[in-house]
Amino acid sequence: MPFGVTVDPELLDLALTHRSWAYEQGGAPHNERLEFLGDSILGQAVTVKLYRDYPELSEGELAKRRSALVSTVALAEVARGLGLGASLRLGKGEKQTGGRDKDSILADTVEAIIGAVFLSTDAETANRFVLDLVAPLFADPDRFTVAVDPKTSLQKEAARRGLPHPPYETSGSGPDHDRRYTSRVTLDGIVGVGEGTSKKTAELAAARDAVEQLRVRRKSRKK
Repeated sequence: MPFGVTVDPELLDLALTHRSWAYEQGGAPHNERLEFLGDSILGQAVTVKLYRDYPELSEGELAKRRSALVSTVALAEVARGLGLGASLRLGKGEKQTGGRDKDSILADTVEAIIGAVFLSTDAETANRFVLDLVAPLFADPDRFTVAVDPKTSLQKEAARRGLPHPPYETSGSGPDHDRRYTSRVTLDGIVGVGEGTSKKTAELAAARDAVEQLRVRRKSRKK
């Protein structure tokens, strides 16, 4: 593991095990419980750092920054930096559909690894591990700009390219009391996807995904 952290090998294997692989093995354990634990540890560590580092910001602004730092896209970026995709245990279907580079799977794996670190060490070590993981995200000021108003940011990206405002395709599923929405927005070959409990939150998530993908592509072209 990076950052000088030693993790129990069995817990690390579990953290890298997707439910698709576990299902094909007849119901073997997978990483979703570790993901649940890691999500909580991640949120606490990031929240405390934001609170201490930005005493001038309101609760609402802090929440927006936290959202940018723990989003699926941001965590998937962390996972790619660690090369986690190659180590995942995936079912055949997920392998064939690009699961090793799927944002949702990569982000969930990062959270599961955080959970494994916590169980293998202690709360202080896990907190330090989280902050080391997200340090590059904190160092990127553009990430916070996108978090404040991702739809406007995406419209500005479209205008900069001489393109019309990108359209959103949003659909809902599930019962009325637990309806989930999925939104897709396309700009310049990039497809942003987001989910939420309302059309608005799904579209915001899709816009954030698209803008962050465009930013990553722009950075890669500069290298």
